[in-house]
Amino acid sequence: MNETITIDNPKPKPRFHWKCKHTWKRSAKNTAWCLLGCSIGDFGTILYFQLTGIPWPTLYIMILAIINGIITSIILETVVLSRQMIISKAFKTAIGMSLISMVSMEIAMNAVDWIIMGGAKLVWWVIPIMLLAGFLTPWPYNYYRLKKYNIACH
Repeated sequence: MNETITIDNPKPKPRFHWKCKHTWKRSAKNTAWCLLGCSIGDFGTILYFQLTGIPWPTLYIMILAIINGIITSIILETVVLSRQMIISKAFKTAIGMSLISMVSMEIAMNAVDWIIMGGAKLVWWVIPIMLLAGFLTPWPYNYYRLKKYNIACH
């Protein structure tokens, strides 16, 4: 028998849940790639200002670090995706990735730096804490996005 879907008889949606191990692993992989790209631009910017001693306010350095982190993340994602699709589509996919995820990651990393170091300063022992905060902050959102929309970039 052929079932007709109408407004009165919609097909039931599967219930959302947080227990899918496969999706957690996939979202962790996506989050790690994003973290690598973001941290290259972010740490590079902070280190540049730290080494040159340019007297910019901390907030300006961190805003620039966030922008550079997002740019390097998009570049890295484009390179990774270009192995799976043509470069123009890879770039569009990288641009279309969740800006919410990247910005939250960047803000978390810079907030940890600001709270612990009192400014835009990198020391070897604060970097793992920054990376952990940068990973954990967007990870549940990335899981949610994968699970709800079945969207992934890898």
